Amino acid sequence: MKNSNVQEFKPFISADKILPEFTKTSIIMGILLSIVFGGANAYLGLRVGMTVSASIPAAVISMGLIRGVLKRDSILENNIVQTIGSAGESLAAGTIFTMPALYLWAKEWGTAAPNIMTITVVALIGGILGVVFMVPLRKALIVQEHGVLPYPEGTACAEVLLAGEEGGEKSKTTFLGLGFGAAYKFICEGLHLFPNEIETTIPGYSGAAIGVDVLPSLLGVGFIIGPKISAYMLGGAVLGWFVLIPLITYIGSLAPIIMAPALDPIIEMNHWDIWGNYIKYVGAGAVAFGGIYSLVTSLPLIIRTFRDAMKDYSKGVGGNSAIRTDRDLSMKTIIIIVLAMVAAMVVTPAVPVGIGGALLVALFGFFFATVSSRIVGLIGSSNNPISGMTIATLIITAFIFKATGNTGHSGMIAALTVGSIVAIIAAIAGDASQDLKTGFLVGSTPKYQQYGEFIGAIVAAFAIGGILNLLDSAWGFGTTQLPAPQATLMKVIVEGVMGGSLPWTFILAGIFLGVGLQIFGLPVLPIAIGLYLPIHLSVGIMIGGIVRGVIDSRLQKTKNDSEISTIQSKIDSGILFGSGLIAGEGILGILLAVFAVFNLNLDMGINLGSIGSIIAFGLLTYTLVRHSMLKKVN
Repeated sequence: MKNSNVQEFKPFISADKILPEFTKTSIIMGILLSIVFGGANAYLGLRVGMTVSASIPAAVISMGLIRGVLKRDSILENNIVQTIGSAGESLAAGTIFTMPALYLWAKEWGTAAPNIMTITVVALIGGILGVVFMVPLRKALIVQEHGVLPYPEGTACAEVLLAGEEGGEKSKTTFLGLGFGAAYKFICEGLHLFPNEIETTIPGYSGAAIGVDVLPSLLGVGFIIGPKISAYMLGGAVLGWFVLIPLITYIGSLAPIIMAPALDPIIEMNHWDIWGNYIKYVGAGAVAFGGIYSLVTSLPLIIRTFRDAMKDYSKGVGGNSAIRTDRDLSMKTIIIIVLAMVAAMVVTPAVPVGIGGALLVALFGFFFATVSSRIVGLIGSSNNPISGMTIATLIITAFIFKATGNTGHSGMIAALTVGSIVAIIAAIAGDASQDLKTGFLVGSTPKYQQYGEFIGAIVAAFAIGGILNLLDSAWGFGTTQLPAPQATLMKVIVEGVMGGSLPWTFILAGIFLGVGLQIFGLPVLPIAIGLYLPIHLSVGIMIGGIVRGVIDSRLQKTKNDSEISTIQSKIDSGILFGSGLIAGEGILGILLAVFAVFNLNLDMGINLGSIGSIIAFGLLTYTLVRHSMLKKVN
């Protein structure tokens, strides 16, 4: 049913007005931001298990450069920049949730690590399919349901672009955050002036320990996700590090117990050993339950969206409209691209899925693209259960491959590859729908945005393979530096289905822990992620969350419209500054990985110890406070 708001809505730039849009400037800047935010989010996701949307930071940086430096004035040009830039972040998110498992297997099996071509081809196919599967959904979800589906990030990005017509203060804030984050990262992990982690055990409570990773990205993430989600993550960490680890330590002290999957007696283990051998699997079970539960509860929405999308396909939604703001890629083009991608999966050795796997990708990919596009329209990209979609895909695919005799190493790699492409499709489709919502509000040409999504995804696909190889060579996936939580979970699931090697006792304990949390009405996923990751990450995130919480509390207490507007501006400024901190650390993290690969040591021989870490992180926290809580708003 059409929404009456469609007929009444007028975009900021009317359909009959022509402005610079898909230009060389917008393409080049978008490509650069796609690589930057793709790399930064790859590093962030592999380290803390979550990524952040690049749409708003890309938009403000674009405005700063296009309007402030190049003195160009076109909101449509800025929108193309953020469209291309955010596609890189989404492709990176889908890739890092799965593909690092191939590196982990290579180390376990003693085989060669996946080459860059494999990662690139998988990412390319997933990115391209994610864009084309979203195109037929645009009119149904973005246009016809305008006023029904809010698309929070897309709407917020449109507001930022509209605000950019008035000045460049927001882009300045993001650049400042990026500079602070990069400088801090360089001093800490480049010059090694102070350690990036503080830890202490608890006297009289054997096995318990607490610490904090003093990193800019954690501070930024905490501010962006807010105090509630930060607290849930910390609660999960407390459960693991102050309940489960001490309990296992106590039991192990009573007798020389060896409990699989560990090979050593518990009495000989420290808290890190127990976390790595047991607690991670409990957290994995809880994460798996949370992801699948999110998917199951969305089934009515999934079925309705899938049915509506099939109706749109049968009607042959096209791109030949005479109205500029209503032009999409043609249905003929979409069908040709989909068939070409399926054929590429069948014949390309770098994608070892066969014709059966290619068909599964097409089926699950289109299905979950519709799911992702609809869900982000309701609850936003940050709450999009891509992990649940990937888990469901992996379980079904692994069972099918096992039943047809495709087992062993080749079967596991094939199943993971199918899951990887589907995860990328879902991530890109969700991002594209948010970008198209932004374009709908500001008056962009949909076809140009779809071209931009292609460019961003393709460029990021060529970059992500090198980034993954670089990070693995520098620190290694599965280490405390890069725990790669989602990819490790996907690896465990495939192994459990294909080889029966899953430590089911701990996995099931995590699953039923998730059930209990759900019964109590608590959000399972953030608690489960906190349980799965080291407590050091959750403590750092909580500090950023506290800063946001102080401002939020002021917002909740006031009823004055003017004061509400002022406080909201402070929050927006903090989000932009926090996004800059994340991007700055991510960029420097990749640069330092290059230094590590080439054995370039910048250590000055001076280390201020834990006191230096506390002082430095305190000063960094003050910069966040300064650009949020204490921000002067005109």
